[in-house]
Amino acid sequence: MIQPTLYDYHRSSACYRVRIALNLKGVPYQAMTVNLLDNAQTSEAYRARNPQGLVPMLESDGLRLTQSLAIIDWLESTRPDPPLAPADPADRAHVLAMALTVACDIHPLNNLRVLKYLAGPLGQEQTVRDQWYRHWISEGLPALEAMAAPKAGAFLFGDDPTLADICLVPQLYNARRFEVPLDEYPTLLRAEASASKLEAFRAAHPDRVAPAAASR
Repeated sequence: MIQPTLYDYHRSSACYRVRIALNLKGVPYQAMTVNLLDNAQTSEAYRARNPQGLVPMLESDGLRLTQSLAIIDWLESTRPDPPLAPADPADRAHVLAMALTVACDIHPLNNLRVLKYLAGPLGQEQTVRDQWYRHWISEGLPALEAMAAPKAGAFLFGDDPTLADICLVPQLYNARRFEVPLDEYPTLLRAEASASKLEAFRAAHPDRVAPAAASR
């Protein structure tokens, strides 16, 4: 059976999410590096596969799947064990809302293409770009902490990892890269610590996949 191919960049939050989900689902895959710093995602060859010119993209079963949450939803539908969201509709909506707080409200404002636009056409200095990055993380994490706390256990919802944790862990990785203080988010840090005990999360870490990416 042909393994899925993940078009990947090790520091991309969206790719990081998909790597975690693939690992949790026990799906072996091949990684094909798309170097965002070299603008490989905008090449004609890549856009022929993915017209949006973004990562990740997953090729599997004759499909070319894009957008991290859509890819994870497809994995959830085709490989339902272990589940990444609760069955109860209200709880499922709660988990999805937490995931979207990261994936829609924090991450897109700090995406590499946004930072490049701030640096290039808008001519913003590195200090301003870093301030921008920290602002949007610091705007979003307090809300996520408040949302998660009432129903959190070892993870953001209960004692098993969900889509919310899959989105959280890459975001906290980026927060630390930009030296955003995290001490005020005990619920988020507890979930991250629980995730760090699972090989599915550890194996997806950018530091673990970067050497493989560099060799391609």
